[in-house]
Amino acid sequence: MRIEIAILTLALLLAGCSNDSSSSNNSDAGTSDTDTDTDADTDTDTDTDTDTDTDTDTDSDEPTCTGEWGTTYYVREDGGDASQCTGLADAAYPGSGADQPCAFNHPFVALPPGGTAILQGGDRLIIADGSYMMGYGTEASTYPGCDSSFAWDCMMPPIPDGQSADEPTCIVGAGWNDGCSDPPELYAVNRPWSVIDLTGSDNVRVECLELTDHSDCVDGHSGSLACPNWYSYPHGDYGIIGVSAVDSSHVDLRNLNIHGFPHAGVHAGRLTDWTLEKVRISGNGWVGFDGDVDGDDSNSGTIRFDQVEISWNGCGETYPGGAPTGCWSQTAGGYGDGLGTGATGADWIFEDCDISHNTSDGLDLLYHDQGGTITVNRVRAEGNAGNQIKTMGETHITNSVVVGNCAYFEGQSFTYDVDNCRAAGNALSISFGSSSSVTMVNTSVYGEGDCLLLIDDSCGATAEFISRNNVFVGDTDFLQPFESTCFYYSECATLNFDQDYSIVDGTKHDSSCPWGADDLCEDPQVVGPLSGDAFGMELDAASPALDNGLDVGAMVGLIPDIDFLSLPRPVGGGVDRGAYELQ
Repeated sequence: MRIEIAILTLALLLAGCSNDSSSSNNSDAGTSDTDTDTDADTDTDTDTDTDTDTDTDTDSDEPTCTGEWGTTYYVREDGGDASQCTGLADAAYPGSGADQPCAFNHPFVALPPGGTAILQGGDRLIIADGSYMMGYGTEASTYPGCDSSFAWDCMMPPIPDGQSADEPTCIVGAGWNDGCSDPPELYAVNRPWSVIDLTGSDNVRVECLELTDHSDCVDGHSGSLACPNWYSYPHGDYGIIGVSAVDSSHVDLRNLNIHGFPHAGVHAGRLTDWTLEKVRISGNGWVGFDGDVDGDDSNSGTIRFDQVEISWNGCGETYPGGAPTGCWSQTAGGYGDGLGTGATGADWIFEDCDISHNTSDGLDLLYHDQGGTITVNRVRAEGNAGNQIKTMGETHITNSVVVGNCAYFEGQSFTYDVDNCRAAGNALSISFGSSSSVTMVNTSVYGEGDCLLLIDDSCGATAEFISRNNVFVGDTDFLQPFESTCFYYSECATLNFDQDYSIVDGTKHDSSCPWGADDLCEDPQVVGPLSGDAFGMELDAASPALDNGLDVGAMVGLIPDIDFLSLPRPVGGGVDRGAYELQ
């Protein structure tokens, strides 16, 4: 009953998300976006501060699960159970005898559902390549926490706390320290709540694993993909969530492929100092990373996403094949955010990430109202059906590509029922809250929603939006095809919109351009195509946006010395506008 209540609570919370305050922006801003705030600030600040390193990653690539502390245990398919093998050797069970120096045959042996864990805090569990069924069935029926009447409880207990942040408990796939070319698969069956449980877990590292199931079903899908036998055993070859966590700190998730779950890839809140690096969260039926947990949601410390892909969430995933199917969103009863949270704090950092083709908002931090900052650096957000990036509070967007083709799912073979251009489809939606500072530099933005940039009325007297070296490309408004998208619309009466050295084209009310003395109001000549799965936002060799942006180091170091692809800037006679520096 505990899990059933939790599922009901989660459904209610997600339903609440479908009515979030972004719906207040879903008024016809196209009829009111007169851009009355025309403060054409002509700031030509040429401060050449040379501190231009915008990369906030200070982590080493060296593996930290060295085994220099705790005990190392091994899992391999040809191992044995706890009576047959000690788990202390990476060797097969010889076929007879007890307490042999050989590996366990399943992660459940080290962390048994409802039983006494062999793996202790600070220990290391190395799982060999192979495929491991996670949930009720076969040998799992022997564990005290596994019962066909409550099969959703048949899962590993929370991973025990590590000894410290520098001496974590490690759950890793073999090859974690050598490129992770063939991660072991942990696949859910018979509807376990999650495959990895980090509830209350501190100082933990999980690395080099594929977490998935073997079904294309979606939790509560209103079309043909609803999961069978949700309340009766046998449930089927599906789980609910890949990774679940609350009240957890100092956790590293690295080289994980979390995909194909009926509900969420990650369901986690009240986190402190989490890092996700080289993680893929894709094709999960409701949401990718869901931070809206039961009770208080607020996070603290630093929540870092480095080289993370969050894609195709709000879609089922075919098995086998891994293709999107049955994509749905809120009107049809689903959800669809790539990443969303409840009210939260923390410093959120997104670097070198791809947040694309989710069926609602891509990155939704609208409720980041509890303090902290948001950093978006070298991020591509494209083809999400709502807003590509939605933020609250102090935000810094640099070297990013924001492609607001919010009608991407229209007419696609994998689409069941998606709300195209939800919340008016504004490419960027910015809320200041109590913060006074939002900056955006060397970013390329395209949109077919109401506006390329919406700044809502949540702002104070000192709110300032600083825009430098950006490329803005508008198109026909999908929801109102009789007009083009607008450049920006502000509901903040006190806003200082400080824009310069950018290039704007294809938007309505272009008579307001230029906003700054060094703005350009013409076609930036991106290479295209502006269609398909990946819009070409690079600059053509004949682009008027080449070599005439604000210099590297200007604006107290805001202008970076590398571009979206981490290639050097400038090349040629000066800095190019937009995310790409023509090499």
